[in-house]
Amino acid sequence: MSDGRAESADIPKQDVPRLSARALKRRGQILKAAHEVFTTKGFRNGSLSDIADRVGITHQGILHYFGSKEQLLVEVLRDRDTSGRQEFERAERPEGVDFLQHVLRTVEKNVARTGIVQAYTVLSAESVTEEHPAQGWFRDRFGDLRADLTEALRVASGPGTPVPRERLEQGASALIAVMDGLQVQWLLDPDAVDMPGIVRMTLNALLTSWGRPPLAE
Repeated sequence: MSDGRAESADIPKQDVPRLSARALKRRGQILKAAHEVFTTKGFRNGSLSDIADRVGITHQGILHYFGSKEQLLVEVLRDRDTSGRQEFERAERPEGVDFLQHVLRTVEKNVARTGIVQAYTVLSAESVTEEHPAQGWFRDRFGDLRADLTEALRVASGPGTPVPRERLEQGASALIAVMDGLQVQWLLDPDAVDMPGIVRMTLNALLTSWGRPPLAE
Protein backbone atom coordinates (compact mmCIF):
# COMPACT_ATOMS: atom_id res chain seq x y z
CA MET A 1 0.00 0.00 0.00
CA SER A 2 3.02 2.23 -0.37
CA ASP A 3 4.52 4.77 -2.71
CA GLY A 4 7.82 4.19 -0.93
CA ARG A 5 8.69 3.37 2.66
CA ALA A 6 10.87 5.31 5.05
CA GLU A 7 14.24 3.73 5.74
CA SER A 8 13.88 3.67 9.52
CA ALA A 9 11.62 1.28 11.39
CA ASP A 10 9.69 4.11 13.04
CA ILE A 11 8.32 7.31 11.57
CA PRO A 12 9.54 10.30 13.58
CA LYS A 13 7.54 13.43 14.09
CA GLN A 14 8.36 16.07 11.50
CA ASP A 15 10.77 18.78 12.65
CA VAL A 16 8.21 21.48 11.93
CA PRO A 17 9.67 24.34 14.06
CA ARG A 18 12.79 24.49 11.84
CA LEU A 19 10.78 25.15 8.69
CA SER A 20 10.43 28.65 7.28
CA ALA A 21 7.05 30.40 7.32
CA ARG A 22 6.67 29.66 3.61
CA ALA A 23 7.53 25.99 4.10
CA LEU A 24 5.11 25.71 7.04
CA LYS A 25 2.36 27.16 4.88
CA ARG A 26 3.12 24.71 2.07
CA ARG A 27 3.22 21.83 4.53
CA GLY A 28 -0.20 22.83 5.84
CA GLN A 29 -1.58 22.95 2.32
CA ILE A 30 -0.27 19.44 1.64
CA LEU A 31 -1.81 18.11 4.86
CA LYS A 32 -5.17 19.67 4.01
CA ALA A 33 -5.10 18.24 0.49
CA ALA A 34 -3.98 14.83 1.74
CA HIS A 35 -6.82 14.76 4.27
CA GLU A 36 -9.33 15.52 1.50
CA VAL A 37 -7.88 12.89 -0.85
CA PHE A 38 -7.55 10.14 1.77
CA THR A 39 -11.05 10.90 3.06
CA THR A 40 -12.70 10.73 -0.35
CA LYS A 41 -10.57 8.07 -2.05
CA GLY A 42 -8.99 6.14 0.79
CA PHE A 43 -5.29 5.54 1.36
CA ARG A 44 -4.76 2.98 -1.39
CA ASN A 45 -6.63 4.81 -4.14
CA GLY A 46 -5.59 8.31 -3.19
CA SER A 47 -2.22 8.91 -4.84
CA LEU A 48 0.50 11.41 -4.10
CA SER A 49 -0.14 12.78 -7.59
CA ASP A 50 -3.78 13.50 -6.63
CA ILE A 51 -2.54 15.44 -3.60
CA ALA A 52 0.17 17.24 -5.54
CA ASP A 53 -2.33 18.40 -8.16
CA ARG A 54 -4.50 20.01 -5.48
CA VAL A 55 -1.55 21.91 -4.06
CA GLY A 56 0.04 22.80 -7.39
CA ILE A 57 3.35 21.04 -6.84
CA THR A 58 5.00 17.87 -8.08
CA HIS A 59 4.89 14.36 -6.67
CA GLN A 60 8.52 14.82 -5.60
CA GLY A 61 7.58 18.05 -3.88
CA ILE A 62 5.44 16.12 -1.42
CA LEU A 63 8.21 13.60 -0.81
CA HIS A 64 10.52 16.53 -0.03
CA TYR A 65 8.29 17.46 2.91
CA PHE A 66 7.16 14.03 4.11
CA GLY A 67 9.45 11.36 2.68
CA SER A 68 6.80 8.75 1.93
CA LYS A 69 3.08 8.20 1.58
CA GLU A 70 2.96 6.45 4.98
CA GLN A 71 4.76 9.39 6.58
CA LEU A 72 2.19 11.75 5.09
CA LEU A 73 -0.75 9.70 6.38
CA VAL A 74 0.73 9.54 9.87
CA GLU A 75 1.10 13.33 9.85
CA VAL A 76 -2.50 13.69 8.62
CA LEU A 77 -3.67 11.49 11.51
CA ARG A 78 -1.52 13.41 13.99
CA ASP A 79 -2.86 16.70 12.65
CA ARG A 80 -6.42 15.36 12.97
CA ASP A 81 -5.81 14.47 16.62
CA THR A 82 -4.34 17.91 17.33
CA SER A 83 -7.19 19.71 15.57
CA GLY A 84 -9.73 17.70 17.55
CA ARG A 85 -8.23 18.82 20.84
CA GLN A 86 -8.20 22.45 19.72
CA GLU A 87 -11.98 22.45 19.50
CA PHE A 88 -11.99 22.99 23.26
CA GLU A 89 -11.87 26.43 24.87
CA ARG A 90 -8.39 27.96 24.98
CA ALA A 91 -7.19 25.04 22.82
CA GLU A 92 -6.34 23.12 25.99
CA ARG A 93 -5.97 19.36 26.00
CA PRO A 94 -9.24 17.88 27.32
CA GLU A 95 -9.05 15.93 30.57
CA GLY A 96 -11.27 13.71 32.67
CA VAL A 97 -14.91 13.55 31.63
CA ASP A 98 -14.24 16.17 28.92
CA PHE A 99 -11.80 13.74 27.33
CA LEU A 100 -14.40 10.96 27.29
CA GLN A 101 -16.88 13.34 25.64
CA HIS A 102 -14.18 14.30 23.14
CA VAL A 103 -13.66 10.63 22.30
CA LEU A 104 -17.39 10.15 21.73
CA ARG A 105 -17.56 13.22 19.48
CA THR A 106 -14.60 11.93 17.50
CA VAL A 107 -16.36 8.61 16.91
CA GLU A 108 -19.43 10.53 15.70
CA LYS A 109 -17.32 12.56 13.29
CA ASN A 110 -15.60 9.44 11.96
CA VAL A 111 -18.91 8.25 10.53
CA ALA A 112 -18.54 11.01 7.93
CA ARG A 113 -14.84 10.30 7.30
CA THR A 114 -14.90 6.87 5.69
CA GLY A 115 -11.70 7.35 3.71
CA ILE A 116 -9.55 8.45 6.62
CA VAL A 117 -11.01 5.76 8.90
CA GLN A 118 -10.24 3.14 6.25
CA ALA A 119 -6.69 4.44 5.87
CA TYR A 120 -6.15 4.42 9.65
CA THR A 121 -7.57 0.91 9.99
CA VAL A 122 -5.42 -0.56 7.22
CA LEU A 123 -2.24 1.19 8.33
CA SER A 124 -2.70 0.28 12.01
CA ALA A 125 -3.11 -3.39 11.09
CA GLU A 126 -0.04 -3.33 8.86
CA SER A 127 1.99 -1.55 11.54
CA VAL A 128 2.29 -4.77 13.56
CA THR A 129 4.61 -6.21 10.91
CA GLU A 130 8.34 -6.06 11.47
CA GLU A 131 10.00 -2.73 10.64
CA HIS A 132 6.80 -1.11 9.41
CA PRO A 133 7.45 2.65 9.11
CA ALA A 134 4.36 3.61 11.13
CA GLN A 135 4.90 1.13 13.97
CA GLY A 136 6.48 3.60 16.40
CA TRP A 137 3.72 6.19 15.93
CA PHE A 138 0.95 3.67 16.54
CA ARG A 139 2.73 2.20 19.58
CA ASP A 140 3.11 5.66 21.09
CA ARG A 141 -0.44 6.65 20.17
CA PHE A 142 -1.98 3.58 21.81
CA GLY A 143 0.20 4.09 24.88
CA ASP A 144 -0.83 7.73 25.21
CA LEU A 145 -4.50 6.92 24.57
CA ARG A 146 -4.49 4.17 27.21
CA ALA A 147 -3.00 6.59 29.72
CA ASP A 148 -5.49 9.35 28.85
CA LEU A 149 -8.47 7.01 29.03
CA THR A 150 -7.27 5.51 32.31
CA GLU A 151 -7.09 8.95 33.89
CA ALA A 152 -10.41 10.01 32.36
CA LEU A 153 -12.12 6.89 33.69
CA ARG A 154 -10.64 7.55 37.14
CA VAL A 155 -12.15 11.05 37.16
CA ALA A 156 -15.46 9.86 35.70
CA SER A 157 -15.75 7.16 38.35
CA GLY A 158 -16.17 9.99 40.86
CA PRO A 159 -15.93 9.91 44.66
CA GLY A 160 -16.37 6.86 46.79
CA THR A 161 -14.28 3.71 46.91
CA PRO A 162 -11.52 4.19 44.31
CA VAL A 163 -11.54 1.83 41.36
CA PRO A 164 -8.24 -0.11 41.36
CA ARG A 165 -5.71 1.24 38.87
CA GLU A 166 -5.44 -2.13 37.18
CA ARG A 167 -9.19 -2.16 36.50
CA LEU A 168 -9.07 1.35 35.07
CA GLU A 169 -6.23 0.36 32.74
CA GLN A 170 -8.11 -2.74 31.65
CA GLY A 171 -11.17 -0.59 30.96
CA ALA A 172 -9.08 1.78 28.85
CA SER A 173 -7.68 -1.11 26.80
CA ALA A 174 -11.19 -2.52 26.34
CA LEU A 175 -12.49 0.81 25.05
CA ILE A 176 -9.68 1.07 22.50
CA ALA A 177 -10.34 -2.51 21.37
CA VAL A 178 -14.05 -1.77 20.95
CA MET A 179 -13.45 1.45 18.99
CA ASP A 180 -10.91 -0.03 16.60
CA GLY A 181 -12.81 -3.30 16.19
CA LEU A 182 -16.03 -1.44 15.46
CA GLN A 183 -14.31 0.51 12.70
CA VAL A 184 -13.58 -2.72 10.84
CA GLN A 185 -17.17 -3.92 11.19
CA TRP A 186 -18.53 -0.51 10.21
CA LEU A 187 -16.33 -0.25 7.13
CA LEU A 188 -17.58 -3.65 5.95
CA ASP A 189 -21.27 -3.01 6.73
CA PRO A 190 -21.94 0.59 7.80
CA ASP A 191 -25.73 0.21 8.01
CA ALA A 192 -25.40 -2.60 10.53
CA VAL A 193 -23.09 -0.88 13.01
CA ASP A 194 -23.85 2.20 15.13
CA MET A 195 -20.32 3.14 16.17
CA PRO A 196 -21.14 6.13 18.41
CA GLY A 197 -23.98 4.29 20.15
CA ILE A 198 -21.94 1.16 20.82
CA VAL A 199 -18.92 3.08 22.13
CA ARG A 200 -21.17 5.05 24.50
CA MET A 201 -22.87 1.83 25.62
CA THR A 202 -19.48 0.22 26.31
CA LEU A 203 -18.23 3.24 28.24
CA ASN A 204 -21.36 3.36 30.38
CA ALA A 205 -21.22 -0.41 30.94
CA LEU A 206 -17.73 0.04 32.39
CA LEU A 207 -18.85 2.84 34.69
CA THR A 208 -21.95 1.02 35.93
CA SER A 209 -19.94 -2.16 36.50
CA TRP A 210 -17.95 -0.12 39.02
CA GLY A 211 -21.14 1.12 40.66
CA ARG A 212 -20.89 4.56 39.06
CA PRO A 213 -23.57 6.50 37.11
CA PRO A 214 -23.39 6.49 33.31
CA LEU A 215 -21.95 9.41 31.36
CA ALA A 216 -24.45 12.21 30.80
CA GLU A 217 -25.79 12.56 27.25
